[in-house]
Amino acid sequence: MKLFRLIPVLAAAMCLPVGTRADVADGIKAVVSERAITYAEVEDYTRPAVEALRRQYAGQPDVFQEKLNSALNDSLEQLVERQLILKSFEADGYKLPESVVDQFVNERIRERYGDRITLMKTLQAQGMTFEQFRKQLREQYIEYQLRNQNVSREIVISPYKVETYYLAHQDDFKLDDQIKLRMIVLTKSGAEDTNTIKLAREIQTKIKQGTGFIEMASVYSQGSQQHQGGDWGWVEPTKLRPELAAAAAPLKAGETSDAIDTADSIYLMFIEDKKPSHAKPLADVRSEIEKSLRAQQQAQLQKTWIDGLKKKTFIRYF
Repeated sequence: MKLFRLIPVLAAAMCLPVGTRADVADGIKAVVSERAITYAEVEDYTRPAVEALRRQYAGQPDVFQEKLNSALNDSLEQLVERQLILKSFEADGYKLPESVVDQFVNERIRERYGDRITLMKTLQAQGMTFEQFRKQLREQYIEYQLRNQNVSREIVISPYKVETYYLAHQDDFKLDDQIKLRMIVLTKSGAEDTNTIKLAREIQTKIKQGTGFIEMASVYSQGSQQHQGGDWGWVEPTKLRPELAAAAAPLKAGETSDAIDTADSIYLMFIEDKKPSHAKPLADVRSEIEKSLRAQQQAQLQKTWIDGLKKKTFIRYF
């Protein structure tokens, strides 16, 4: 007999719902080997997502129902997979020490409920017993560990795969035109304020006469970047407010705009440099690509493993 060894558990990875009613035979959705999965179990497994869907699609009952049906189907598949994994655990002769289950149960009580009294009150409200609660946590633990074990082998992402992915997905890493921008922001005191536009034009004149934009921004700007000489760094013009984007469009690197009068402020813009639209360099996105490719391979390993379990097990949907 094999001994299922304890692997440190990350509680954050185990965010699965607890309040199921597996003992309520009010309709069978699937049978995995000799184990029936009821509609009540599927409902309870889906419950955490239901409220979020209801809020997101309030006023759209048809869309809500469509999303809910999809969530219920996904929950059913997750529960089917859990039973496949539990059956595999038993068939392979693994044993999970009760001390490990106790440790996991105590961790869950401490993290989710604070103490056992609060847990018992919660279980009573849900119509569950402590034994059912413990059984579910045991199953969750086994499922998590076997899933993790299945993809724990080292996945090597070669530089060639990264480069091939990068070249095939250039649009994913594309940046729009960018400008290296400095701005002087002068806040109006009200709708009838004419002094602020006058000050802006005086500043503009001094800049044309040779006073540095950074110096003038440090003295006069009321924006949050005042002490950085009005430095906004590299920005995409399309993400600026429309008046500013329109003013920036014709400016060349090294040019300063006229005073830009908006409802609440007056702006002066200085374009330090420009970059045409381009893809981020591979070096900047390599780790992002590696993470994506690794996740894809892990998902494929999981699918292959689950498909193999399905071929060896009787499954019927209702």
